[in-house]
Amino acid sequence: MQEAALEQAAGLNPPTTKERPWLFGLLVAPNAVLAYGIIAGVLSYLLRKQGVGIGRSSEIISLLILPQTIYFLWSPITDFWIRRRTWLMLGAVASALTLAAAFHGRRLDSSTSVALMFLSACFGQLIVSSCGGMMGTLRSEAARRKAGSVYQAAALAFGALGVFILARLAERMGMGPLGWVAAALIALPSLAALAAPEQTRERGQSIKTTFACIWQEFKSTFLRWRAVPYTLLMLFPMASGALIGLLPGIARDYHVSGQQIAWMNGLAGALLTASGALVAPLIPARIRASVAYLSVCLLNQALLVILWLGPLSPSTYFIGATLYLFTIGICYAMFTAVVLEFLGQSGKSGCGRYSIINSLGNVPVVYMTALDGRGGKLWGARGLAGTDAVVGAIGAAILLTYFLTRKHTEAPVPSTVLAETI
Repeated sequence: MQEAALEQAAGLNPPTTKERPWLFGLLVAPNAVLAYGIIAGVLSYLLRKQGVGIGRSSEIISLLILPQTIYFLWSPITDFWIRRRTWLMLGAVASALTLAAAFHGRRLDSSTSVALMFLSACFGQLIVSSCGGMMGTLRSEAARRKAGSVYQAAALAFGALGVFILARLAERMGMGPLGWVAAALIALPSLAALAAPEQTRERGQSIKTTFACIWQEFKSTFLRWRAVPYTLLMLFPMASGALIGLLPGIARDYHVSGQQIAWMNGLAGALLTASGALVAPLIPARIRASVAYLSVCLLNQALLVILWLGPLSPSTYFIGATLYLFTIGICYAMFTAVVLEFLGQSGKSGCGRYSIINSLGNVPVVYMTALDGRGGKLWGARGLAGTDAVVGAIGAAILLTYFLTRKHTEAPVPSTVLAETI
């Protein structure tokens, strides 16, 4: 009787439409423009254009990045009341409007403008949680791999496109009009959510039954021994991508010019990482995501030996950075596949559980940035890459050994809660 109630609460209805994993490349576009194109992209340039110092700019950007780590606090709302694709569009529009309001302020570094941009960043994370919940509805492993691949590749591509458009227009228009352009770049791509497959859902369940279903899903995902290695996989240091932002800082040690740095770590770097993400689906779906991810992580860390032990020359930098950025793109795509493997099916709480898991994955970026920087301070440019290579390889080797010696079991969400609400 209880199982039947949980099934009904989950809205268990078999999907009637074909899976379209490529669609997630468009669904992530609004947040990609905001997070990578504006906050981590063109914003520092716009602040400097208004005479804001480097220190103050860094403080503002660090604050605006914070929602990416703590968004699990409010993202579970996208599992309730309206469909996830509707939440995605609402999040994009709200994010776009608050950002436009921030750009209409007297200065971008004013308290009001910073508060509005922070609110915009918080709204933007509703897009991420909605995408995660919808990806969890994909049934086949191949579709999940493809979705994770285009999701990561498109995030980088749309971010780079946002930087390109806004940086060029910043020379020709004021902050107010530029804010409306930025808002359009965020809001308009969210209309792609209208193409997301619609699934019916049961209404009229009691709150008690609904929360019993949600508790069962959370317990099946997190409160079991199987969750421990997956949690460690999220928190361990391998393939954190921390070096992406640190490589430009050591380029001159390899005698690389300013223009070469801008190219290698700008558009070319984004293309390399996006290309790597698109290659990820070539890894056979029969290889479990955790094993495939950790194997690619080991390769990524091994390639850092080029920057670690190679001569301090431009060719060393270009070869090492190219291989690192390409393989980190594969790692990013496979990381999303691991998140979905950990998540299982979305059920009633897919957005909330996805947000918790994905937030954990942002932790290594923070501590590895500090640790790599410490290695660079102690041992120079080579020490930066060497620290990341050694620490990451040890973490990947430990977890890969574990997953290779354990029998693969199905995703931890029970069959009673497989239905989704999109």
